[in-house]
Amino acid sequence: MRILSCFALLLLTACHSETAMNQEIATAEQDVAQGGRGLAKLNPAPRQAYELVLKIQDAPGPINLVEAVAQYDVTNEAQCGRIQPETETAGRITSQEPVELRRISEGEYRGTVYLDRMQDEDYYGRGVCHWEFSGASAVLKATGAEGETRFTAFLESPAFTKGEPLTRYYANAVYPRAASLPDYRAGGEAAPGDYKPELRQALFSVQLSARQVTL
Repeated sequence: MRILSCFALLLLTACHSETAMNQEIATAEQDVAQGGRGLAKLNPAPRQAYELVLKIQDAPGPINLVEAVAQYDVTNEAQCGRIQPETETAGRITSQEPVELRRISEGEYRGTVYLDRMQDEDYYGRGVCHWEFSGASAVLKATGAEGETRFTAFLESPAFTKGEPLTRYYANAVYPRAASLPDYRAGGEAAPGDYKPELRQALFSVQLSARQVTL
């Protein structure tokens, strides 16, 4: 009877732990849906610091909304992620962390990005998830009003860590908004020559670059 009682207690404890974990995961998924971090945790003492530099040139008007985020992805989600019941596979695990930008001068902003911003941890009871920095992105809008064009740029990790700049060119024609496309996302082009000849003289650019800094 004592053995059976202990066995029943173990089952009860296991069921309680599983239920608690499922509730935690459900709460985390709701948080992610609302723009939160979910189960992901930040490294309390990041050390791999880089300065992100954003420069705007020849803008056709004011750019009053300038934001940046650093993207991180788990590299071993198949081994550590939550198994989706529908597919029996682990879903992608990613996080975009805001980068606080400082206005240095007209058209120039800087902020600090940490490559090791996320904390490796066993989030789902299947093993430790390992995070990796994927790159830094920026979004710019004329005033930030609804319906305005979102001018975006993304500097991938290899170029970011090597100090290689990224420059994107955007057509003035869609500033501050595209006539028939509200909330239009403009990813820009790599060179003015990528546009039609009639647009090449009416472009502005955004450059992203980074350099390692010592803390």
